[in-house]
Amino acid sequence: MQDFEYCRAASVEQVQAWLRDGVDSKLLAGGQSLLGAMKLGLMSTERLIDLQDVAALRGCSAPARGELVLGAMQSHASLARHEVLKQFAPGLAYLASHIADEQVRSQGTLGGSLANADPAACWPAGMLALNATLATDRREIAADDFFTGFFGTALEPDELLCRVQLRRPRRFAYAKFEQAASRFALVGVAVAQWDDGSVRVALTGSANGVLRLPEFEQALNCEFSPQALRGLSVDEALMSSDVHGEADYRAHLAGVLAARVVQQALEMKHDD
Repeated sequence: MQDFEYCRAASVEQVQAWLRDGVDSKLLAGGQSLLGAMKLGLMSTERLIDLQDVAALRGCSAPARGELVLGAMQSHASLARHEVLKQFAPGLAYLASHIADEQVRSQGTLGGSLANADPAACWPAGMLALNATLATDRREIAADDFFTGFFGTALEPDELLCRVQLRRPRRFAYAKFEQAASRFALVGVAVAQWDDGSVRVALTGSANGVLRLPEFEQALNCEFSPQALRGLSVDEALMSSDVHGEADYRAHLAGVLAARVVQQALEMKHDD
């Protein structure tokens, strides 16, 4: 690992100043992926800006009925046990509680995961299915526009992800088939339904990052049940192949998981 300057920010304004002073900088929002990449020499920077003391990036609140705002620096562990999130969308708290292990959940953050956009990460699927709005220090970006491909997002190099805004779903559920050592998803599927009957389905574990499954959405818009997905399959050309699973295997898993997640959503209790 090469030498770098370590800076611990106290405010959004301080982060902005460091990001825009001409020094190559990376944001440290937990560091579960970034620090590993730096140790392996896959990534380098002149400066690391630690966000853990920026109070404005934390919080979990419901500013209006049917809405929820999650701070980007909320850890996976804090969201897994947060009563506001459990009441708003228990399936999202479940998602947070099944990320990696307790040590990673305690350090890793929502914003760090979304900005990194690992193609096997859980949060991107949840946010895409829930049609989240991701707010930065300069604009709001719809989830459909935020994720741009393999480890790709719409964030500019000097842009700071601050919070995520959600509209309450009628139902939401997520499930993954994980790689045993890392607990990353070989395949993960998130399904959300709203009071008007509209449905969104998101897939993680594909070759190009998180994506939606329009045919599955159309079928579930007509009938929200596992049976509605019979005969549908995920194109194996969308899936990656590696030592943990071939593309055809992952595509099959995605179809099986989608039906299970719909059933899970139907069974999950949502507070009124």
